[in-house]
Amino acid sequence: MVYEGKLSRWLSKAERIAIAGIGNPLRMDDSVGVKIVKDLRGKVPKNVYLVECETVPESFVQPIADFNPTHILLIDAAILGKKPGYRILVEPSELASIPVVSTHTLPLSIFCNILAKETKAKIALLLIEPKSSDFGTGLTPAVEGTAKEIASFLVKALNQ
Repeated sequence: MVYEGKLSRWLSKAERIAIAGIGNPLRMDDSVGVKIVKDLRGKVPKNVYLVECETVPESFVQPIADFNPTHILLIDAAILGKKPGYRILVEPSELASIPVVSTHTLPLSIFCNILAKETKAKIALLLIEPKSSDFGTGLTPAVEGTAKEIASFLVKALNQ
């Protein structure tokens, strides 16, 4: 996968990593970021700070800043017009050129700007195309498979 090489390179220089899962657990695939963070619990080293932001990532700016990360990875569902489960790693500056639709009140670009002001960390977003953001719990099979792949990849990459 293309994103894996890019993500590996991005993580290779990381000393302290905050990973924030964003999404609504009551809106099916919108919760993919939160699901991935939950799947990482107990499987990553102590230099990784895991945050389940759900729908209010701005509430976690201070705890993330207090961790003093060198890198911040935000994981979220985003309507990109691609096949369900498609994933892409982007930097905040790329958000303006990518047609991203998110379900959160605070746009990801603004959240990234706030994090950049509060930390000196490099920030990247791992965006995943949902199949359904209807009310309900659990991920659709296509997005569930992607979530498992990403969690497995991150466990390996972060434990090297």
